[in-house]
Amino acid sequence: MQVCLFLIGASGQPSLPDIAPLQGIDGLRSLLLHEPLAERVDPRIALAADAPSCVLQLYFDELAALEAATRLDGPIHRALREPLIAGRFTQQVMAVRALVTHEPATQACFQRCTYLVAYEGPAEDFNTWLAHYLQHHAPLMSTLPALRELEIYTRIDCTSGLSCPRADAMQRNKVVFDDASALAAALASPVRESMRRDFYTLPPYQGATPHFAMRSTYGNLAKH
Repeated sequence: MQVCLFLIGASGQPSLPDIAPLQGIDGLRSLLLHEPLAERVDPRIALAADAPSCVLQLYFDELAALEAATRLDGPIHRALREPLIAGRFTQQVMAVRALVTHEPATQACFQRCTYLVAYEGPAEDFNTWLAHYLQHHAPLMSTLPALRELEIYTRIDCTSGLSCPRADAMQRNKVVFDDASALAAALASPVRESMRRDFYTLPPYQGATPHFAMRSTYGNLAKH
């Protein structure tokens, strides 16, 4: 199972750090950059004023490789000039469940539209929560029209030398579409209504469930 480092930019930051050097890190399988959409795409949820300035996802095949990349004075420190991001990002390492994966576009760099969701938690019984979510809610999500990717993430413990504060969401989700219009159509579909009904059957949990629509860049990020 892959693991993913989320680096979540604080809301309102004026610019991104130079993230192109991250692409040469040993063990890094893929790197995604998400930036918030300016337009509202979800008819049920207002455009968030506190959307993160960006979200970076760094995927590794092994936890050991991720821990090596995040060690004190390690490659992520050096690539991002770590003192500059210490107060601008939070970090969280999570296990990746890739439930829907389509072949990526053939071009070296391309964009899609992503809906990132976090369940901050905690759940009253996380095992019961996750079993229900994977058995009932995730299959509904997988039938969203024009869906390109569906991933569900759950938190894991690991070492990190990055000085960014740690986030502690109990679960995150990602659904990906070709563009904002495809995401908007999916969110207005009957499948979304089925998901909403199932939402009210989820086992008890606390915490917020922020939803953020993002423009996602895959591939060569040198221009960022």
